[in-house]
Amino acid sequence: MARQRSKKSSGDQKSVEKQAQSEFSQQNGEQSDNESVEMMDAGEDEDELARLVLGDDTGFMAQLGQETMGDLDLEADNEDNESQLDVEGEEGENLEDVDDAELFFMDAGPSEVNDRDLIAGAGSDDEQSDGDEPAWQDSDDERLTISLAGNPRLRKLRVSEAEDMVTGPDRPPNAAAGPRASSSSSLSDDDMDMDESLSAQPLAQLLRSSNSLITASADSKRGKLRPEVINIQRTRDIPMVQPSAISSLQFHPIHPVLLSSGPAATIYLHHIAPDALPTPNPLLTSVHIKSTPLHTTAFLGPTGDKIFFSGRRRYFHSWNLETGDIAKVTSVYGQKDEQRSGIVNILDAHTCQWIAAARIEGRNGVADFAWWRDGEGLTIAGKGGEVGEWSVESKSFIALWQDEGAVGTSVLTLGGRSGQKELGGDRWVVIGSSSGIVNIYDRRAWTDKGEVKIPNRPEPTRVFKQLTTPTSCLEISPDGQLLVISSKWKRDALRLIHLPSCTVYRNWPTGQTPLGRVSAVAFNQSSSLLAIANEQGKIKLWEIRV
Repeated sequence: MARQRSKKSSGDQKSVEKQAQSEFSQQNGEQSDNESVEMMDAGEDEDELARLVLGDDTGFMAQLGQETMGDLDLEADNEDNESQLDVEGEEGENLEDVDDAELFFMDAGPSEVNDRDLIAGAGSDDEQSDGDEPAWQDSDDERLTISLAGNPRLRKLRVSEAEDMVTGPDRPPNAAAGPRASSSSSLSDDDMDMDESLSAQPLAQLLRSSNSLITASADSKRGKLRPEVINIQRTRDIPMVQPSAISSLQFHPIHPVLLSSGPAATIYLHHIAPDALPTPNPLLTSVHIKSTPLHTTAFLGPTGDKIFFSGRRRYFHSWNLETGDIAKVTSVYGQKDEQRSGIVNILDAHTCQWIAAARIEGRNGVADFAWWRDGEGLTIAGKGGEVGEWSVESKSFIALWQDEGAVGTSVLTLGGRSGQKELGGDRWVVIGSSSGIVNIYDRRAWTDKGEVKIPNRPEPTRVFKQLTTPTSCLEISPDGQLLVISSKWKRDALRLIHLPSCTVYRNWPTGQTPLGRVSAVAFNQSSSLLAIANEQGKIKLWEIRV
């Protein structure tokens, strides 16, 4: 009995243990299932958050598809666009049999478009309302006027050559940004080789782009300058430096244009405008004459419609500024005899035909000559001091006289007004020599009752000995008040003289005045501007104030 009870109790104990183990395993399983569910829920939350923040491929493609379909729906509302899409769809279906050359085209350049179509016009109010309206309306724009022709930076913005003044609302939109790209005249564009083309741009075409150029210089009378002290101020120089010394310098008799040339065989025309922007005193044009170092270049007075230029050659050139034609004169009609020193040939300025010859008696030939103010004669100086007054009407010398103390006459000039028609109307005769001495003669006492009475050896009015090297340049201002004497053989060798009193100005030039070796000097027509050129190829300007 006891053994049976022990077996029964052990069996009950084993069943209890199995039941406990099954309950424990069931509890562990439920706990693991809960943990896996919790882990699964946490991963889905993280993925959802990442998708919302960073996005995913599925959402991007779906959104792209919605936008594309939305665009197609909007285009489908337009009948013209819908038909165009259908045509493009039909064409795109059969592209496999099309050659590659037919799928592309070669761009051969810009199409031909009228330049006027590219310029924005003023238009009507309705047309202007279609574009962007300004942020505000300024009432001062209606009163504002802008000159397109007067400002060098705005000239190229004109639609036509006659257009000049525009109001504020009508001004070109790019006026503040600068002119449009165009074929503006520059040194490289205007340089012309004489072997390639014997023509140049007419001066009228160069000048009509500026009102300040086409307006003639005012013939207003200047006040009288006082002696000994002069009010002279330096202004803007000619911007460019020429490649050689400047041997010839002259202002145009009407327009504010400066002519210059030298051994570099190039003629330069500059517009004298010190206040011009962006470049003061800009270059108008230049002409290059191959293998011809230029010695003399001058305007034909009184209108300045021609330029004659020559070097030490057996020919010379003439430039017609009205037509732009350049002619080379190699032979003189009417004179075929051999020419030697001591003879001055007089030609017709229009036909270049020989008229007469003036021969000065003396040694070593002709030193210099100058035309009378009225063009009816000229004064010729020989290198030995001989001076002759030659008349075009009689084709002969009406007077011969000797310069006092002349030792190698080098240069001569005429100027001033005297009212004596017998000698061309010039009052002063100035002669320079190789010793640096300059003699001034007053010709008012050389005429008596319509007859020319010049002593064989007249006494000079004044003798200047400020120069110690040969005199190379003499220039009298058009109003007859100033005389410049200079020598290129010494640096800063220049003096300014008050002609009526024959006194040298003591306040200019000074030791600090940058002159260099002066090679040419010129006054403008109003005698208010003095140009000085040197052997370094520079041209400097001074303004003379009364």
